Amino acid sequence: MPIFFADKSSRNVAALHCGRKGLEKKIIKNLVKIFDNLGTSRENLLVAIGPAISKEHYLVDKMILKEFYRKAENKNITVPLTKAKKDFCFSDSNYFKKQNLNQLDLKRSAFRQLLNENIPNTNIDISNLCTYKLKNEFNSWRRSKTFLRQWNFICS
Repeated sequence: MPIFFADKSSRNVAALHCGRKGLEKKIIKNLVKIFDNLGTSRENLLVAIGPAISKEHYLVDKMILKEFYRKAENKNITVPLTKAKKDFCFSDSNYFKKQNLNQLDLKRSAFRQLLNENIPNTNIDISNLCTYKLKNEFNSWRRSKTFLRQWNFICS
C-alpha cells in the first residue's frame, strides 16, 4: 500500500510502498526517524494511506498472522484467544475457520504504527478503496497474479 508523508511546515515529502513485510520491518518508524533528523515536528507531519487490499480479501493462515502481530505490533497471540483478541485479529466466519484462514488488516496496522510514532490521528487519512475488489481501477497480485502495478507519487 502506498503511504505518503508531508511536512506542512518545511514541505518535505516522502512516499513508501508498504505491505505485510514492510510493516513487520517497521519501515514507517524508520521514515519518521528521517523526518525527525530533518527537524520535522510530529504535529506538522501529514500522512495519507492510499488504496490497498482490504482485510476481507487479505487472508492468511494463523501462523503468518501470529508472526505478523508479533513483529509489526509487538504482540504475541497465543491460543486460546480471549474474545477481545479474537474479535481484533480473527474473522468469525465459519468458512474462514474451516479453511484455517484469517483476515489481516494492513491499513489498520499501518495506522497503529503511525499512532505509536505520535502522529496525531487527525493528521492521518486512510483510503477506503480496496485494490483487490476494484478490478477495473487497480491491479492486484492476490486477485490475478499480474505483474502490473499502480503508480503513486507525491510532490511539494
